Amino acid sequence: MKLDQVTIKDIARELKVSSSTVSRALKDYPGISDETKRRVKELADKMNYRPNAIALSLQKGRSFTIGVIIPEVVHFFFSTVISGIEEVAFDRGYKVILTQTNEKLVREKSSIDTMLANQIDGVLVSYSKETTNFDHFSQLLDKGFPIVFFDRVPNIEQAITVTVDDYSGAYEATKHLLRQGYRNIVHLSGPSNLNISRERQRGYTNALIDHGFTPDPEFIVECTLGTDDEAQKTTTEILKSFKKKPDAFFANNDMAAVGAMLACKAAGLRVPEDVGIVGFSNWQFCSMIDPTLTSVAQPGFNMGAKATEILLDLVEKKIQLHEFSNSVVLDTELLIRKSSVR
Repeated sequence: MKLDQVTIKDIARELKVSSSTVSRALKDYPGISDETKRRVKELADKMNYRPNAIALSLQKGRSFTIGVIIPEVVHFFFSTVISGIEEVAFDRGYKVILTQTNEKLVREKSSIDTMLANQIDGVLVSYSKETTNFDHFSQLLDKGFPIVFFDRVPNIEQAITVTVDDYSGAYEATKHLLRQGYRNIVHLSGPSNLNISRERQRGYTNALIDHGFTPDPEFIVECTLGTDDEAQKTTTEILKSFKKKPDAFFANNDMAAVGAMLACKAAGLRVPEDVGIVGFSNWQFCSMIDPTLTSVAQPGFNMGAKATEILLDLVEKKIQLHEFSNSVVLDTELLIRKSSVR
């Protein structure tokens, strides 16, 4: 059912005043008596008057709407990012349009087209696993359209990015396992085309080197999907086929860590006595499973809030691209739980 839109003309007709008087009264212009302002505002509330969004956007040159493109809404990390985005956007008077790509490039491009058609003021993007060419973003950036990338960030020279310190998080996770006495640590890595995957793998590798161990390429196994089912099957195969048996798993994400844990338990291994396990992201379930899962916590809310602040400052021209450092990196924190403590 479509509700009738009350207009300034409707209020003016009821009060027997001009439309311009109503408009000025609603905006608290000087020259309009307090009594007239009171009568106008009371009737506007009673009639459920709302300013016309299209008219306002034409008047101010902005739609006061931003777009957000993420891979998956159900992902706990992205849900915390969205909370940060909406908190800042609401406080600054903006609405948020959210789309998810389900890790599909075609849906990513479609989302951009839809948002541009709706005249959004800017967009926040964490791109899909399928995205390896960033021309559809570069073309918008070349035209000066405000875009801020978060978490998954492209290799585009002029791109503004907000990320966490994936390298440091992975380094600390691997160092923790080594200090607990684990020596044969498998890294269940993410898709190699994602910078976050490469940085976490680099942190894992450098931690081994810095502590006197030679990284074994066989012990870096890519889990493209990042699901618990994929990781469980992958870990089962590793435990059966590897000549040098792993005594720990550092997973690119928490779901993969859970899959590794299930496979180890099914193989009769005890966690953490026989095998240590560490994840990445600190999903809510990490403190609920048995044993509780050690994980690298990412400040998702802060990431969303910071990315939105930067985007809105660009939209409102409070900052210029050439005045701003293109990269913001937030700290991670290793939360040690039972899955990795011998």
